[in-house]
Amino acid sequence: MDLGTANTVIISDGKIMVDEPSVVALDRHTEKMIAVGEKAKLMYEKTHADIRTIRPLRDGVIADFNACEQMMRGLIKMVHTGNRLFTPSLRMVIGVPSGSTEVELRAVRDSAEHAGGREVYLIYEPMAAAIGIGLDVEAPQGNMIVDIGGGSTEIAVISLGGIVADRSLRVAGDDLTADIQDYMSRQHNVKVSERMAERIKIHVGAALTDLGEDAPEDFVVHGPNRITALPMEVPVCYQEIAHCLEKTIAKIETAVLNALEDTPPELYADIVQNGIYLTGGGALLRGLDKRLTDKINIPFHIAEDPLHSVAKGTGVALKHIHTFSFLM
Repeated sequence: MDLGTANTVIISDGKIMVDEPSVVALDRHTEKMIAVGEKAKLMYEKTHADIRTIRPLRDGVIADFNACEQMMRGLIKMVHTGNRLFTPSLRMVIGVPSGSTEVELRAVRDSAEHAGGREVYLIYEPMAAAIGIGLDVEAPQGNMIVDIGGGSTEIAVISLGGIVADRSLRVAGDDLTADIQDYMSRQHNVKVSERMAERIKIHVGAALTDLGEDAPEDFVVHGPNRITALPMEVPVCYQEIAHCLEKTIAKIETAVLNALEDTPPELYADIVQNGIYLTGGGALLRGLDKRLTDKINIPFHIAEDPLHSVAKGTGVALKHIHTFSFLM
């Protein structure tokens, strides 16, 4: 399971069984779950006083323990819909940020156990991502992963089944979304919701102001004027979004450089030869691989299926649970 801030992916028997937003809707009075995943996301920012929609994870870690447990239980039920009488006792591998504290790791483990996990193993997300994209993490060779998720960016240099140098940055996709919300409010005087800012990021989000032939068409944003509350229609181009995301992307660049500084020379040489692998939803930001390649002078490769790299890695780890020494 890739328990992410934005999406949770569950793999069972090598197949992706669940790929849903990490959102749960609860009854405000009884705290019972009303909806989970996509159904709950449709309610997000649209509920009345009796329903609250929660994103239980913030910055890659659990922010609401009860909501997270209910969400995990609901998503696990989606995998086992066929057998209603049998409540499965599960063996689980869950990806966690490499910068997690002992308390944060304990919270994930407890949530998983309460949601039906009999044996719960944890694996650091960059390690899972490396396994998921097919790298031999136990080889005496340096590989570098930059996993940009919704709540955190995980950067790690991996060799001999361990993490040699890493940076866990609480700056990622959610911060890019917040940058867009702030920019639209300041520059265009229009109020946009978190979901609308997410749509802007998907349609015209970019890390470079010149994308050449890959440039997307302008995206029209609808929303109320911040002062008059009258409806507005604002076309937004990728160049202005690239400008507004500049500061957040620069923080990711700095973290990558800091991790490279801590890398032993022999492993550094391997990384220069093999390149650096980008995974996570943030890897899909237009022009990010080119920008990082130009800045750091090491080729950056976007993984084949960046959104599911961590989940696939946890699936492989589950099959080799007794041979991988780095599982916690």
